[in-house]
Amino acid sequence: MNPVLAAERLGRILPGEAPVTLVRDIDLKVERGEFLAIMGPSGSGKSSLLYLLGLLDTPTSGRVLLEGRDTSGYGEDELAATRLRHLGFVFQFHFLLAEFTVLDNVQLPMRRLGALSEEAAQQRAQQLLDQFGLSEHGHKHPHQLSGGQRQRVAIARALANEPPIILADEPTGNLDSHASANVRQILHDLTRAMGKTVIVVTHDPSFASAADRRIGIVDGQIDPDWRA
Repeated sequence: MNPVLAAERLGRILPGEAPVTLVRDIDLKVERGEFLAIMGPSGSGKSSLLYLLGLLDTPTSGRVLLEGRDTSGYGEDELAATRLRHLGFVFQFHFLLAEFTVLDNVQLPMRRLGALSEEAAQQRAQQLLDQFGLSEHGHKHPHQLSGGQRQRVAIARALANEPPIILADEPTGNLDSHASANVRQILHDLTRAMGKTVIVVTHDPSFASAADRRIGIVDGQIDPDWRA
């Protein structure tokens, strides 16, 4: 069986008079249902790798395979559709739209994909809010929620189209210890209870310790000897 996500000789260089190598020659296989933590020093290329795996950035060399399919030839429309169907994203800052209610924010990916009616999308959004203890907050706007609540809304939004893969970039980096523990538990439960594949960039050793596997990135490469 193919890994759910794989990188082959993956590289990313920022062009210019003095080109900057963000990621180089990375080979990585992520299995279905795996919880993978990516760690490393600041500026080592962790987030750059995550954005490449999530098809948010285009590699300079190598390729990303999603469920065995080579994505290197995809155009912008196909990349966007693939992200909507297969990938969910959670970032350090929630990026919820301030002008929309919480319920509308969770519905946005479903509206973009267009696979559900408005009524069905609203029902699913409410179910996700219920799942994360936010049943009474759907009518509110993001500024009316705590940081931990906003991040739970962001996770609900990431799950809106039922993607098999969730990618999270420092999802607890802007939260207090209690909210961080809550988000860590939610992401951990996604693999155990829902069978999702979760890939997390984190500086937090306690977060990483809950993962099935940890890799270290140093100078844009996987370092098998790296330790937090």
